[in-house]
Amino acid sequence: MSQSNPEQLRFPPVDGLSVRAEFDGGTLSSDFGPIILRGVDRHIGLTQRLSEAFNDRRHRSYVTHSMRELMAQRVYQIACGYEDGNDANALRTDALFKLAVERRPLDEAMDLASAPTFSRLENAAGPRDLYRMARAFVDTFIASYDAPPKVIVLDMDHSEDATHGQQELALYNHHYANHCYLPLFLFEGISGKFITAVLRPGKRPKGAENAMILKRVLKALRAAWPETRIVLRGDGHFANPELVALAMDDPYTDFIFGLTGNRVLKALAEPFMEHNRKAHALRCENARRAGAAVPHSTRTYHELHYRAGSWPRALRTILKAEVMELGANPRFVVTSLDLPSPECLYRDLYCARGQDENFIKMIKNDLASDRTSDHGFLANQMRLFFSCAAYVLHQVLRSDVLAGTELAKAQPCTVIIKLFKLAVRVVQYKDRVRLHLPSSCPVKSVLQHVTETLFLAPPMAINSG
Repeated sequence: MSQSNPEQLRFPPVDGLSVRAEFDGGTLSSDFGPIILRGVDRHIGLTQRLSEAFNDRRHRSYVTHSMRELMAQRVYQIACGYEDGNDANALRTDALFKLAVERRPLDEAMDLASAPTFSRLENAAGPRDLYRMARAFVDTFIASYDAPPKVIVLDMDHSEDATHGQQELALYNHHYANHCYLPLFLFEGISGKFITAVLRPGKRPKGAENAMILKRVLKALRAAWPETRIVLRGDGHFANPELVALAMDDPYTDFIFGLTGNRVLKALAEPFMEHNRKAHALRCENARRAGAAVPHSTRTYHELHYRAGSWPRALRTILKAEVMELGANPRFVVTSLDLPSPECLYRDLYCARGQDENFIKMIKNDLASDRTSDHGFLANQMRLFFSCAAYVLHQVLRSDVLAGTELAKAQPCTVIIKLFKLAVRVVQYKDRVRLHLPSSCPVKSVLQHVTETLFLAPPMAINSG
């Protein structure tokens, strides 16, 4: 019978040497990321705000892990690529995660929370807890500015969150041909800063629902920045009378929304489309005669006089009259902005909202915001918030700390692979902790820059009142 260690890993020999591996490295961690995330979190006070927003109903005599420790542990794990709550069972003894949550790394009595604790936390979230946490994200966004900004762009978009079980309020959506949730994400479009998010049933939202959410966000922003110019930007789902009226009621708020084409708009656009059809055919013919590449499209931009029946008055409507090889592609935008030219408004201002989709991809693909597999709807909203908090930490790290480095524009997955996934040996003495990193570290200079910047950054002072 073989006497080999069942936890031993075997490899083919190298240059006559047998190669074996065992899980006996002791106080080693595969993640340097948590200690970096702690520095970012300490500076902006995110998990502190989230924990203060959550009403902890546990009996004090049974509490082993404070609410802030639970928030930090779960958010740091997601931010390091551990999306599943069950990962906490293995990571609760990880020395770097313990150190990041401000516990002694090698004391067994200081182990972190396990998966059942997080399951209870998610299912303990009530509507008021989640509302206050949503507001905590808005407060963190406001606090990220040293002075009131002159202008911000509030990008809004819904994103499919496919469901595969018996989750509450997971409805069939014909557009996506799937049972799903349809959460709403709000970002600042210029900087990519996260504002807040709301988990929604899978049905298409109505204008009154969008306005209800935006009204509360705008109220909080206006309380802090009464004269900041706010531009609401979104696709055709948001071109509804409720949001238009909400923006027009505030002299410092504008909007730019996509507009779904209809019979009247297409009739108004037809003269421009016909002109461009002829122009495109002529350009293609000239290109073929000259042996040059055939142009992909011909487009021009125009302003239309149009008033929908639900609008209080005629609003500025922009047409992109585009003709491509596959046919006509008219696109419409409605806005309260009067200064930019039609081309500048559509191409430079409206089309820039595509960056919002990249922000959502970061939250979904890199930070698992669609890990909403709990049965309870409110528990899934809590899971969404954990991923959103991980995005906030990554965004601040990328924009404020990694600026000027090779990772300044890196996505979270790249930061996790290059900066967070480093082997660390932890040695704890009576009065200090030493972290031993690999001698051959390709991001050594970046780590020196990051850690020194975070070491000098002051902790965020939060007014709990």
